[in-house]
Amino acid sequence: MGLPTLDPLDLQILQALQLDGRAPFSRIAAVLGVSDQTVARRYRRLHNTVNVRVLGMTDEDRFGRQTWVVRLHCVPDVAEQLADALARRPDTLYVNLISGGTEVVCGMKPRNRKERDELLFGRLHRTRQIVSVTAHCLLHSFYGGSLGWLNKSHALTPEQESALRLPGPVPLDAPLVPDAADEALLAVLRRDGRATLAELHKATGQSESAVKRRLETLRSTGALYFDLQYDQGSLGQDVSVMLWLTVTPRALVDVGRNIAAHQEVSFVSATTGKENIVVSAHFTSTDELYTYLSEKIGALDGIQAVETALVLRQVKQLTYEPSRTADHTT
Repeated sequence: MGLPTLDPLDLQILQALQLDGRAPFSRIAAVLGVSDQTVARRYRRLHNTVNVRVLGMTDEDRFGRQTWVVRLHCVPDVAEQLADALARRPDTLYVNLISGGTEVVCGMKPRNRKERDELLFGRLHRTRQIVSVTAHCLLHSFYGGSLGWLNKSHALTPEQESALRLPGPVPLDAPLVPDAADEALLAVLRRDGRATLAELHKATGQSESAVKRRLETLRSTGALYFDLQYDQGSLGQDVSVMLWLTVTPRALVDVGRNIAAHQEVSFVSATTGKENIVVSAHFTSTDELYTYLSEKIGALDGIQAVETALVLRQVKQLTYEPSRTADHTT
């Protein structure tokens, strides 16, 4: 069965949740001018039909950690097995199969230098079926994290967006150091960003008031944000690509900011390596992708080379759900 077509109210609810994943349905309903029951019913339907889930994510910069994009070229008969193994790891953000099924790309967030070195210089290089490993450290995010594609959907009016948007993160004097209670709290929210205070109290052993205060602190600093997982085919975005751009250093900022404003783009970051900008974008067709490359990317000064890789299958989006990976591509 194909994915259902989403109507304007569905898209408004999705954008509202992208702006504030823990917003009460009553608040969303008041902004949209519908009943609480309507929002709750639509959310349940979206959850069941297009896999909508609100998930708590962490901004690794706020914890003084690095995020990496790792490209693994491997022999064809092990690519899916390797992708599944990486998807099960708690330190992977996403896992994609690309390039004819012989390359796996994943976002990784090692908790410390020891974990990074063991993974990048040890375990992956010891896997005989992996032909080559290329690792790019993310240096500066132009778009992504709490800003998803739904922020560009314009389903909400500017007034509705303003009513739902949260204040920007407060500056930090030093990286946050999560304690055991924080780790327990974040673990629950990674599975269910809308977990109740009672559920968070049970997981952490702290009172609901203490949990609420810590949740507010983590959110206000930007260390914790809430992102939306959903089947993008329901939005007609059947073609997803990763772009690897080689940009002259003097043009890096201008190119990154220009691409961040493109409607098709859900993520763009400066990275280490010869290909120093990585982009994730979504299209309705390969014709639309061609137009994007020739007209939008081609119009930017300072780009020396572009590598385009179609995402054949997204094994892990924000969380690993093996029952859905066979038919889910973004």
